[in-house]
Amino acid sequence: MKRYKIIHRTYYNYSSLVTLGEHFLLLRPREDYELRIESFALNTTPKAEIFWHRDVENNSVAIAKFTKPTQQLLIQSEVIIQQYNESPLNFIVSNYAIEYPFKYLPQDELLLAPYRILPMQSTRTILNNWIYNVYKIGEQIQTYTLLQRISAYIYTTLAYKSREEPGVQTVEQTLLLKSGSCRDFALLFMEAVKCLGFASRFVSGYLYAPLMSAQIGSTHAWAEVYLPGGGWKGFDPTIGDIAGGDHIAVAVSRVADAVPPIAGSFVGNADSTMDVGVWVTLYP
Repeated sequence: MKRYKIIHRTYYNYSSLVTLGEHFLLLRPREDYELRIESFALNTTPKAEIFWHRDVENNSVAIAKFTKPTQQLLIQSEVIIQQYNESPLNFIVSNYAIEYPFKYLPQDELLLAPYRILPMQSTRTILNNWIYNVYKIGEQIQTYTLLQRISAYIYTTLAYKSREEPGVQTVEQTLLLKSGSCRDFALLFMEAVKCLGFASRFVSGYLYAPLMSAQIGSTHAWAEVYLPGGGWKGFDPTIGDIAGGDHIAVAVSRVADAVPPIAGSFVGNADSTMDVGVWVTLYP
């Protein structure tokens, strides 16, 4: 078991007084048998009234309601977690799904349908041609090997570029530019594996990078695929490997741009700037 401390700090500065609308915060990691939250603190300046709920995908969402006009907004979360996912390959795939292709069971297909929605035909055509570099129809291959091969292919053929602007590039943009951010690579992986029949979803969270733990970091994104018998398993095309103990999931969604860490609004005739800092460190 490893313990991590995560500080996520966001500043918004406005050129004049503004009235803040509701802000929706996805900052609390997803707890399960692999990850436990030891402590969690959420603070804002100005002070806000916080209301918690779980959304349809079981993400913990905080709604912050503000009452005072301000020229600066600070949102900071600090969490200590216990991470037990130290052997990410220690899972068993159901016999019928070990080799690709396979079909999900009827009772699973109904629940997984939203995560198998195919991209537009034009995008599918591009992806099918792109996938041909990795997998050819009729090839005998293990399911995990195929998924790992796609993740590694993105990592080795595309250049990673950090992007501060919101949103996610389209598949076409990422392949044309031959570059993208972690969220762009996650979407490319998701849409590609959907074309092969897999159920896949987007994951937003944090990544512990030992060589950068003392520097100002950012949030991270990857994808998960539903493997019968194994459940939702993460694949991170930014590093070309399976998601493991250094990945800390906060929110999941079938739509790549639906789970930003902070989403909100303000009313006022003002310009705004944002400054984000994330620190993920091992905790004794």
